[in-house]
Amino acid sequence: MKTRRIAFGLAAALAAGATGAGAVPATLDTARIETLSGARGQLDSASGVFKVSVPRDDLAVRARGVGLTPALGLTSWAAFQPIEGGAMVMGDLVLTQEQVNPVMGAALDAGLEVTALHNHFLSESPRVMFMHVGGMGDPAALATAVGKVFAEMRRSAGAREAAQSPAIDPAKTTLDPRKIDAVLGRSGTLQGGVYKVVVGRSTTMHGAKLGSAMGVNTWAAFAGSDDHAVVDGDFAMLEGELQGVLKALRAGGLEVVAIHQHMTNEEPRIVFLHYWGIGPTQVLARGLRAALDRTAAATP
Repeated sequence: MKTRRIAFGLAAALAAGATGAGAVPATLDTARIETLSGARGQLDSASGVFKVSVPRDDLAVRARGVGLTPALGLTSWAAFQPIEGGAMVMGDLVLTQEQVNPVMGAALDAGLEVTALHNHFLSESPRVMFMHVGGMGDPAALATAVGKVFAEMRRSAGAREAAQSPAIDPAKTTLDPRKIDAVLGRSGTLQGGVYKVVVGRSTTMHGAKLGSAMGVNTWAAFAGSDDHAVVDGDFAMLEGELQGVLKALRAGGLEVVAIHQHMTNEEPRIVFLHYWGIGPTQVLARGLRAALDRTAAATP
């Protein structure tokens, strides 16, 4: 059975996995998980959860004068729990900012879901980000996927930030908004050298309907020239849209810089993703359009 990509909000399925008579395996093949993941683990006998860990002892991170060690939160891990029909894996990866997008690509290509990307510290050097992943399916398939992620972590360790491209000054923007509009299928506004396109979404929180004016929106801000521009922005998505948007952005050469929530107790749940890219405006716009087409806000 291949790794299944599903949302973790399926509480009923997990409850069935926890209570189904004889359906949940009593134990996991921990030795095989270690072999396939390439990491050593430890079994919590009370819960049946087997957790493999990769301490980032290759990093020399300091935050506000404190030298951080793996025990202070610099350990990547993946925890496997038996459920009905197989296993569930959840993990947290400690990455330098240069590793974020290569490791994200490895996780998505391996069939895992990327569920969050954020910081755990302030003022640390080098900058460290934390990426949460997960999946459900055959334990061996999950362990193999985790192994590919850990392998990419090892491969990209020590990576340095790419050389800076020529400076882009919004005050000197010359891009043609019509070329962006033609790709995105919608128009925006040009102000202060920045061309911004906003796509509204909606949700309800505490009985009040919230829309674009309250920050529930996807947006893209362009500056520069047609041949050399920057775009940054935010995607507001339903939980089920996140994985498709991630894959489309990465395929379009855009970097994902954060995945998190902006609200609590909203219905439907809205996930926010922040991105960044540099290149010709039409190339950037095509990557965004591909991602936008993976959401329910695709039609203007």
